[in-house]
Amino acid sequence: MPLARHLPPHLPQTAFLLIIGLVGAVLAEALGLPLPFLLGPLLATAPVAIFASARLPRGYSFPTDVRVPFIALIGAVIGAQVTPELVASLHDLLPSLAAIVAFVLLAQGLNYVLFRYIGGYDAATAFYSGAPGGLIESIAMGEASGADQPTLIAQQFLRIIFVITLVPMGLSLWLGYPVGSAGGLSFNTVPVTPVMYPQAAVILGLGLVAGRALRLPAWQLTGALLVSAGFALLGAPLALPNWMVLLAQLVVGTSLGMRFAGLKLRTLRRSLWLSLVSITLMLALGAALAALLVAPTEQPFKTLFITFAPGGVNEMALVALSLEANPAFVTLHHIFRIIITVLLLGVVSKRVFKVD
Repeated sequence: MPLARHLPPHLPQTAFLLIIGLVGAVLAEALGLPLPFLLGPLLATAPVAIFASARLPRGYSFPTDVRVPFIALIGAVIGAQVTPELVASLHDLLPSLAAIVAFVLLAQGLNYVLFRYIGGYDAATAFYSGAPGGLIESIAMGEASGADQPTLIAQQFLRIIFVITLVPMGLSLWLGYPVGSAGGLSFNTVPVTPVMYPQAAVILGLGLVAGRALRLPAWQLTGALLVSAGFALLGAPLALPNWMVLLAQLVVGTSLGMRFAGLKLRTLRRSLWLSLVSITLMLALGAALAALLVAPTEQPFKTLFITFAPGGVNEMALVALSLEANPAFVTLHHIFRIIITVLLLGVVSKRVFKVD
């Protein structure tokens, strides 16, 4: 039985949960929800974790060996967006990139005060719940820092849910026509070819090894992100079929949904109103910075406002596309927001929460 010892534990239960997650993804897509293959599995498996976890094996958790490669895959897809053209344009974007740094620092500070002193969260939970980006990174580092996982996951997902639903709705009301979509957006800059699959394997392998060896924050994701960005800058960007990205979202969404085990309805109710206050503060901050940048950047307010909205990169880029609002500009700034947020989380994790 040597093979059995190397397989992830509780494979039948994990496979069943993934099937539940897939059903949730299909329903979410049919209902027009944003990020259906991430939020659908989360919403489908969270009730299992909250109400039926006793039916699972004692001490069950979604296998790390199943989850980690798909987190790395998401990092590789993000890294492939770092093109030479985007890097070459950095010198013209100093005002807006500096404003993104200010946004991250101010939003993180405001959210910490809100969650710590009004919400009553402990320091670690308040800090990582307030991260204005880096969903997977904030959850991974928060877990290592001792944050309350159900609360942290609830706050981070509510941030994304509220932003990627309220921003398109608000813009639709303002402009008088619907914008955005629940569908995914492909960022492939080159066609998918058979050589991309071994290339992806190399990127994931190098990324996981380098991320762990260099002790990068959220190493499962950032290692592959950096390696993939290196390939892209050398003229060999990775391109993967959409089904692989959707599969990665399915696995990550299902695994995160199972982390709601132990979440009480009272906690969820508290998370809802705190998230609404947090999103209101961040969108107001983003609108103020966007108004200040209209003149120096010569970008319209709607483009800059989308740039500061702390939601998913794909969904914000999709809104920008539907508005013809410079999607490359928007995407670059959202990637930069995530990078700055991850760096901030990493520094605080090591220096304040003493995470190796």
